[in-house]
Amino acid sequence: MADEYILETRSLAKEFKGFVAVNGVDLKIRRGRIHALIGPNGAGKTTVFNLLTKFLAPTRGAILYNGRDITHERPAHIARRGMVRSFQISAVFPHLTVLENVRVALQRRRGHSLDFWHSAKALDALNERARELLDSVGLSAYASTVAVELPYGRKRALEIATTLALEPEMMLLDEPTAGMTHEDVERIAALIKRVAADRTVLMVEHNLSVVADLSNHITVLARGEVIAEGDYAQVSKHPAVIQAYLGAEHG
Repeated sequence: MADEYILETRSLAKEFKGFVAVNGVDLKIRRGRIHALIGPNGAGKTTVFNLLTKFLAPTRGAILYNGRDITHERPAHIARRGMVRSFQISAVFPHLTVLENVRVALQRRRGHSLDFWHSAKALDALNERARELLDSVGLSAYASTVAVELPYGRKRALEIATTLALEPEMMLLDEPTAGMTHEDVERIAALIKRVAADRTVLMVEHNLSVVADLSNHITVLARGEVIAEGDYAQVSKHPAVIQAYLGAEHG
């Protein structure tokens, strides 16, 4: 089972002073797929993400990664195992250049926080890999640009590059296209498709056209519970999904 599913949750639940935010969620994320977690506002999607990446402790239930119970592990341990949440862990340093941001992430992967003091040869090796990562996300032309000066969509691409520098086996993307122009949405969606070629992606996303285009499998949450699963054609026609998004009169 661990070979087929990279991440599983079993009866995952989270309560806040009597309010049940997540209630008995069972997820099975197949290895090498793009899996989307969707639902209306307040459905519990972000809470599930916070539980998976250990920013919250579950009230009940279990989380398994590569067949190992990680329910009580710390966030840093989860990242070292290869499950990295982009746009959360991979903070961009606004006053460093694009290349320097990726190099910092590479240093974190190597476990050397003081590589700035190491030899030029060691730094050159990091630069080469950093430039490869920038090329992979379409940012080669921005290598010397200070991060704070990047357009919003390009900044998101940089965040993906810094996440890729950690060599994740699984990426969790939290609203990767939120607040973007149509052009940026298309660019980031294409980038997600490329980086998912050799890893697993779990994403929370409100843009349903992006979900339809990218996802192999979709889990729909409402009121903290799973109400439907399947591909986009299946879940978009599910009566419970239609009611959750549009109201009972459209069911």
